[in-house]
Amino acid sequence: MALFVVFQTTFFLTLLSLRTYQSEVLAERLPLTPVSLKVSTNSIRQSLHLQWTVHNLPYHQELKMVFQIQISRIETSNVIWVGNYSTTVKWNQVLHWSWESELPLECATHFVRIKSVIDDASFPEPNFWSNWSSWEEVSVQDSLGQSILFVFPKDKLVEEGSNVTICYVSRNIQNNVSCYLEGKQIHGEQLDPHVTAFNLNSVPFIRNRGTNIYCEASQGNVSKGIEGIVLFVSKVLEEPKDFSCETQDFKTLHCTWDPGTDTALGWSKQPSQSYTLFESFSGEKKLCTHKNWCNWQITQDSQEMYNFTLIAENYLRKRSVNILFNLTHRVYLMNPFSVNFENVNATNAIMTWKVHSMRNNFTYLCQIELHGEGKMMQYDVSVNVNGEYFLSELEPATEYMARVRCADASHFWKWTEWSGQNFTTLEAAPSEAPDVWRSVNSEPGNHTVTLFWKPLSKLHANGKILFYNVVVENLDKPSRSELRSIPAPANSTKLILDKCSYQICVTANNSVGASPASIIVISADPENKEVEEERIAGTEGGFSLSWKPQPGDVIGYVVDWCDHPQDVLQWKNVGPNTTSTVISTDAFRPGVRYDFRIYGLSTKRIACLLEKKTGYSQELAPSDNPHVLVDMLTSHSFTLSWKDYSTESQPGFIQGYHVYLKSKARQCHPRFQKAVLSDGSECCKYTIDNPEEKALIVDNLKPESFYEFFVTPFTSAGEGPNATFTKVTTPDEHSSMLIRILLPMVFCVLLIMIVCYLKSQWIKETCYPDIPDPYKSSILSLIKFKENPHLTIMNVSDCIPDAIEVVSKPEGTKIQLLGTRKSLTETELTKPNYLYLLPTEKNHSGPGPCICFENFTYNQAASDAGSCGHVPVPPKAPPSMLGLMTSPENVLKALEKNYMNSLGEVPAGETSLNYVSQLASPMSGDKDSLPTNPVEPPHCSEYKMQMAVPLRLALPPPTENSSLSSITLLDPGEHYR
Repeated sequence: MALFVVFQTTFFLTLLSLRTYQSEVLAERLPLTPVSLKVSTNSIRQSLHLQWTVHNLPYHQELKMVFQIQISRIETSNVIWVGNYSTTVKWNQVLHWSWESELPLECATHFVRIKSVIDDASFPEPNFWSNWSSWEEVSVQDSLGQSILFVFPKDKLVEEGSNVTICYVSRNIQNNVSCYLEGKQIHGEQLDPHVTAFNLNSVPFIRNRGTNIYCEASQGNVSKGIEGIVLFVSKVLEEPKDFSCETQDFKTLHCTWDPGTDTALGWSKQPSQSYTLFESFSGEKKLCTHKNWCNWQITQDSQEMYNFTLIAENYLRKRSVNILFNLTHRVYLMNPFSVNFENVNATNAIMTWKVHSMRNNFTYLCQIELHGEGKMMQYDVSVNVNGEYFLSELEPATEYMARVRCADASHFWKWTEWSGQNFTTLEAAPSEAPDVWRSVNSEPGNHTVTLFWKPLSKLHANGKILFYNVVVENLDKPSRSELRSIPAPANSTKLILDKCSYQICVTANNSVGASPASIIVISADPENKEVEEERIAGTEGGFSLSWKPQPGDVIGYVVDWCDHPQDVLQWKNVGPNTTSTVISTDAFRPGVRYDFRIYGLSTKRIACLLEKKTGYSQELAPSDNPHVLVDMLTSHSFTLSWKDYSTESQPGFIQGYHVYLKSKARQCHPRFQKAVLSDGSECCKYTIDNPEEKALIVDNLKPESFYEFFVTPFTSAGEGPNATFTKVTTPDEHSSMLIRILLPMVFCVLLIMIVCYLKSQWIKETCYPDIPDPYKSSILSLIKFKENPHLTIMNVSDCIPDAIEVVSKPEGTKIQLLGTRKSLTETELTKPNYLYLLPTEKNHSGPGPCICFENFTYNQAASDAGSCGHVPVPPKAPPSMLGLMTSPENVLKALEKNYMNSLGEVPAGETSLNYVSQLASPMSGDKDSLPTNPVEPPHCSEYKMQMAVPLRLALPPPTENSSLSSITLLDPGEHYR
């Protein structure tokens, strides 16, 4: 105990001595000025590194001191930074401090000095700053080399949004230097004749391979050199998001996070940020090999609480995030498996699944989702190992998708992923009757009924509809009914019914059974009353319809219409207490007229037409203009008409017509108003407000004037399309009178021509009938010569006449006999009456019969013509001695003696009969000579008769009292060809 007291006394004496010594040192104001200041540079980081010592510090003495540092640029007086650095200084310690320059160190000379002060609590008296150390100069330009241009800093790494200063150093002040950032010129501040600095504020991230900056030195237009740098701009390192750790088996913790933007740069300037996982309770640390997840092994020491810190780091900064949790609260189960469905019928099914075992007595909370027919149903259930759930109230013939997920029921953390499977319920009979409607067309003796029905919805079909049964029952004859099966997917059928009442039942059928029946009745006498059609206006939402309620009991109303362009009948059922509805469908198109019919359904299921309505969902301007005809054109008016223009096929209700009229006078007539067309031209407009009025009389016009008109319809949406004007010119006043005279005359002439054309055959037979055919002459049946029983009619091809010359002169004609070339005086022959046919044989002799024919076409004085006669001719008489035949009476007598001889008894070929036409041209000489004085065509009145003379008949010489047309005969040796 005494030894302890001695030791304690000695310790206190020592402390007292030390305190006394310190007081003496302080009293002496020891000089603690920093000495041995040295400055070095780091070009990569563009920083100054300072190191110094403090002399006169007591041995093994530690003092808190503050050092003030000044940094100047270019000149010592240009102080750019002043700061304090506090630290604890030991005896003979070398102190270090760094300063990073915004301006690259190569661009300017820097100066550094330092002073200090004691800031220690062991020195209570006031402290004073030491003297400044001498300036320490730092210059890097001397070591740059001999190039004419330098750009700094080299390969600098900064964060996006930072402020950066760059500079260039030019050896020759005569050079003109221009600098560019990504091709865009930048402007800076000149520090001295050789150095210019550029301040870049909030530099953006352009690419991971860096931002290009270059400068070009030139004199005039001559480039002296180009120098550039790459500024590496990194994305800002983000703090990890959604950092979380969980376990599935109590053996491994799986930690995940969202790393954010990758800060990696090209050319290996900066790799991707690294992540380190640190657990503070255990003090363990793990460098993660993946950038968004990391696994941590759980030890067996039953540690439940964990405190993790996730550190993200790159070359420029660090970011960290922390979580604290209980291991049992971060259990993430594995997904359920073996999902199945059992005992599936039309409305029920049993769903089963399995889960992975975790610990004993571990309870799972499982959630079931059932999707079908656009609906979703959700159920929760607690299980231990295997799960099961009874699904009820399902729809028949419906495909469902059921899935399940689970979580820890004690400490809910997170659901597992979904595990599921599809299944389909069985079919059932359709649950609703089909919606049925009809269209009835009455015809003589029967009704044509087109029956329509809508397909059942999937909800009510309860399966695939296979066919529709249509039962037609005659209500007047109940014993008669007809069944028709219509295969699906048909939705209509046509029935031909007589004038009886019929009840029609329609059912839909699938593989299980039939739906309830839909009943409609067709009356024997359908009510076809005329219902006035009402116009309605549609809107974007459709057509709003309303009607008067039907007197009596009704079970409902039906509105039907046709969708265009398919022209499919549509209908809508409305309840009995409703007298209005809105018809809306996507099928309604602008510019299409829709006709709606409203029916009332009686308690007997008989439909009665109540109202008709028509309208457009949106009216459009007319699609075409009428074809206008100009009628009744006069000098002062004309009429425009367009009777054939149809208003029903237009894309809107035609409200009337606009008639536009132009004239050179540019003055509007009465009833017309001035208007300006779309092209800016002026005209006159007349409005017709009645769409059924399709004609207009434009009057008060001037004769011989030029007008243009144009007619267009209009609806509530506007006028019809623009079209060209039609031109019309009014005639003068006299031309109309001339037309009134000429038109009847032209009509009469045309009527006469038509009558003449229709009666041409009668006119021909009356004015100039055909020359009678001798074969068909009735006189031949009376001629029968005994001398020559073989008399027959000659053919024209068998006749070789000599010559006949007929001169149509009433006062007298000349007869020229070619055989003797003698002429008779004109007075000897004054009246031509007959035409004689003379024989051509040289040796012919003996008398023969004479046949003459009277041509009534030319015989206009038949009573004066006489008839032909027969005079015997001496057999040796030459042709020149031929004279006139005897009187007609003698010829008739000669004919009467032989009329009993039938012409058919005369053999062909034994008698020749020459026939010379009355119109034969006179010939003299040979066949090649032409008459010098052509004979004029004889008048009809001078051609009296024609006759045929047998070859044996001789003509007596002519006498003075005889009258005969001039005849020229050829010699027997001369023939007419």
